[in-house]
Amino acid sequence: MEKNLEISLLFDFYGQLLKEQQQKAISFYYNDDLSLSEIAHELNITRQGVRDSIKRGESQLYKYEEKLGLFDRFRKTEAALLSIESLAEKLIESYDKSLAEQIIATAKSLHE
Repeated sequence: MEKNLEISLLFDFYGQLLKEQQQKAISFYYNDDLSLSEIAHELNITRQGVRDSIKRGESQLYKYEEKLGLFDRFRKTEAALLSIESLAEKLIESYDKSLAEQIIATAKSLHE
């Protein structure tokens, strides 16, 4: 996954756990696509301070994901739901007991 997208998604899950300045810097950088200089002006800190804040925030986001795994769990749940939807559509088209069993197994995997 592209790093920018990954950071944005991790920020959606764990951003509120970061310090306020890190939240603002990461949001400006990844969500609003501002340059380090523009962010420095907005936050009234140096460009290097912005860079350091973003790097520390990114590191924290990855640590939260490593410990909590909420984003990974979300991706797995989303993939399982898409699979269930696809299998259910096939089942409607032509009733097949094996498809019904796959749907049940996939749904059960969401509880693990």
